[in-house]
Amino acid sequence: MAAIAFNHYNLRAPRELMDRLRDFYCDIIGLRQGRRPDLGSFGYWLYAGSDCVLHLSETRAGESRLTHTSTTFDHVAFTCTGRAAMEASLDGHDISFSRGQVAELGIYQLFLQDPAGNGVELNFKEDSGIPASG
Repeated sequence: MAAIAFNHYNLRAPRELMDRLRDFYCDIIGLRQGRRPDLGSFGYWLYAGSDCVLHLSETRAGESRLTHTSTTFDHVAFTCTGRAAMEASLDGHDISFSRGQVAELGIYQLFLQDPAGNGVELNFKEDSGIPASG
């Protein structure tokens, strides 16, 4: 028996933060909100293409989740297109990011944080060269 593919990850947060996370991942990262079955609690499922990759779940009454803390979770990574447009969008929304590159693979990266402080990595293959500032 072996895992054959990544399915999704789940972020749990109070309703206000969960809504901010939904807006961030849809408006900034480019996921889209899609169908979510009735699971008996409130939440959102966010899709990349036809794949549901992120579940947002509301915390239960009395449940507390830490944000902006270091744990073993470092980041989630997305394969993206349109690096220049993404950089302009991040700048326009005043979202700090840094750049990286895996030259051997021809991958250019942007690193940022979501509203809860979770690391987000955006990978691009179509661009060449990384500007000096960012």
